[in-house]
Amino acid sequence: MYRVAVSGINAVDNPGPGVGIAKGLKEGSLEISIYGLAYDAMEPGIYMKWLFEKSFIMPYPSAGEEPFIERLLYIKSNYGLDAVIPALDAELPLFIKSSSLLESYGIKTFLPTEEQFKLRGKDHLPEIAERIGVKVPETRIVTSYEELSKAVEEIGFPVMIKGIFYKAYKAFNISQATSYFNSIVAEWGYPIIVQQVVTGEEMNVVGVGDGEGGHFGLVGIKKLWITSLGKIWTGVTVRNEELLSATERFVSEFKWRGAFEFECIVNNRDIYLIEVNPRFPAWVYFATGVGVNLPDRLLKAALGLEPERDWDYPAGKLYVRFTDDFVTDMSEFQRVVTKGEN
Repeated sequence: MYRVAVSGINAVDNPGPGVGIAKGLKEGSLEISIYGLAYDAMEPGIYMKWLFEKSFIMPYPSAGEEPFIERLLYIKSNYGLDAVIPALDAELPLFIKSSSLLESYGIKTFLPTEEQFKLRGKDHLPEIAERIGVKVPETRIVTSYEELSKAVEEIGFPVMIKGIFYKAYKAFNISQATSYFNSIVAEWGYPIIVQQVVTGEEMNVVGVGDGEGGHFGLVGIKKLWITSLGKIWTGVTVRNEELLSATERFVSEFKWRGAFEFECIVNNRDIYLIEVNPRFPAWVYFATGVGVNLPDRLLKAALGLEPERDWDYPAGKLYVRFTDDFVTDMSEFQRVVTKGEN
């Protein structure tokens, strides 16, 4: 039996990918036991005993590499741990940096390289788009009010005001643009991206690159309904050949290794690249549900097994996210708070 840990189990209104990953692993072909890695005792995944055999509170990535590694080694020595599938942007740099060290202790990962991880920065999108033959919305990178004013004048309202890694707001006038600029700078710092608003259908592709220019499967979807936080609530599978071909060119050109999400706006034959995420999205179970179990394939790649590469999936399958409730004992919460595990 393989023991695998999964992070991002914060299944709240802005959900992490962990629960979807765990559901895929449960439906995979390997005999496994799944551990949840959490950062707060209130994360719902901790209490989902039907998915996670045990859960552990992790030190925040900001604490640095040493306590992070020590915690994983504690899990390894006390309960066994063969592989980890990290699912949150904030922790990925630590896992990528420590992957060789973890490997020496027998803890496998299958992650992008440091150079590939840097591509998630929105300032790299024009370079990616040019190399794979797609478009990007007209974009300016700014670091001052003067540059912001000039950028919105050149692009024209409405515009998107974005952080280089996080946050995005649509501004309809200079007052809103300045307010969003200040908000993002206060939280995430410079630079700020000012971007043209393009119209079309929001389409995303999830996949796993093999690190050599190929992949272990792709699934394309169209967003039908999103939350106020921008998270998909309902979606439908699509087979847009131009989009899937562009995604394959991305994987081939950059020799992507590991999970990724390719976010685009599609307007007829025009494909505008909006974002590349270096991990599974929260809707990753959609891929498993239509027959392409990407979490299972990524785990096999991490363990040195040969994953399946077929990815024929049907168009027109509907994805619906919903909220749920369950009741457990307060002693479980107290155990997580006092012991750091459940």
